[in-house]
Amino acid sequence: VVLESRANAKGVREEDALLENGSQSNESDDTSTDRGPEPASPLKETSFSIGLQVLFPFLLAGFGTVAAGMVLDIVQHWDVFKYVTEVFILVPALLGLKGNLEMTLASRLSTAANIGQMDTPKELWKMITGNMALIQVQATVVGFLASIAAVVFGWIPDGHFSIDHAVLLCASSVATAFIASLVLGMIMIGVIIGSRKMGINPDNVATPIAASLGDLITLALLSGISWGLYKELESKAYVNPLVCAFFISLLPIWIVIAKRSSATREVLYSGWEPVIIAMAISSVGGLILDRTVSDPNFAGMAVFTPVINGVGGNLVAVQASRISTYLHMSGVPGDSPETAPRKCPSPCSTFFSSDVNSRSARVLFLLVVPGHLVFLYTISSMQGGHTTLTLIFIVFYMTAALLQVLILLYIADWMVHWMWGRDLDPDNFSIPYLTALGDLIGTGLLALSFHVLWLIGDRDSDVGD
Repeated sequence: VVLESRANAKGVREEDALLENGSQSNESDDTSTDRGPEPASPLKETSFSIGLQVLFPFLLAGFGTVAAGMVLDIVQHWDVFKYVTEVFILVPALLGLKGNLEMTLASRLSTAANIGQMDTPKELWKMITGNMALIQVQATVVGFLASIAAVVFGWIPDGHFSIDHAVLLCASSVATAFIASLVLGMIMIGVIIGSRKMGINPDNVATPIAASLGDLITLALLSGISWGLYKELESKAYVNPLVCAFFISLLPIWIVIAKRSSATREVLYSGWEPVIIAMAISSVGGLILDRTVSDPNFAGMAVFTPVINGVGGNLVAVQASRISTYLHMSGVPGDSPETAPRKCPSPCSTFFSSDVNSRSARVLFLLVVPGHLVFLYTISSMQGGHTTLTLIFIVFYMTAALLQVLILLYIADWMVHWMWGRDLDPDNFSIPYLTALGDLIGTGLLALSFHVLWLIGDRDSDVGD
């Protein structure tokens, strides 16, 4: 799969498909008039306007991750999570799948909307059907692979393998990925169409709103489906393989529909490498979560993991989507070397230069502390996490959150430009890697913070409630 995806990525420009009716077509004169005023809009954005547009979707997304954390804090005590602990490994992988698919979809459609590729009903319907079919294919395949990774990562440390549990994980993962992607994909399309009609830049609102309900819906589906299928293991063991087979049997239908759209045909062949590698990275974060939550001393970590991972992923997805749109307005991937430096940028150019992308990076970074303070207060008010919010806990938590976002924004600045210079469309390739790295870095830093806090004796109260 990796070899084929790289060959397609190098041999075929996905941007040619995305801009089939745009400036690359025979109707370039008409399209150029449509695109004429567009490039100026992102350049005129001030820090205040960027912050204002990002703030409310960011808070909405954050409260969604808080709700997901509260759900995880409750369901971790269910029998299916106690006796099939590999389900914990699925949590970051499937929550990350939302970032890998829905945020990529949001970035791709935001770019298409900004450059005038969704202005007519025919183009709009073609873009919707092709992209919805595409994410169903990707969700089913990656959900299946995530279950395999969970089985492997759970089997290696313990040396114990159960075929019933493996099939349960497969059915739960595939069903959750399929249903969540279907619901979230429809929400994303409505958000992008609505934001364009209201004169709002979809890049600023689409990706956070994709996450506002994404974590909650995905985690609730995973918990409910896995619990229901676990209950059927004793009396109706055939239900799990039937569920898995049903969703996999739908793959040919979605593949045929996705192939009909030129905007998704090439992504169907060349877009597998980022989502699969991102799934593997998120699964490593899931292994850390599985090993940490299983320790009674770190029981409170479950409620904070979706929050820190979700906030970091949301912010870096906004930045990656903005940089990608900025580059798309100057040309096509590989054709504008002056806007896509191949060397690593310096931290000063990423955060302190005068261009609009550096300005947005500063705004997004400044949202971390006030945003997390609001989310921590919400968790504390709802008595979640079995954790007392002491000053030293907040300091360690904020340090981990700031470091996570700082690293992600810097990587995004380098990765998006590097992919552009390598003739790869960042809309399809960058966000899966970035959100997966956000899951891994966030989970790792949070686990480290909890471990240090436990060592210095700040977490000896409220644990085990």
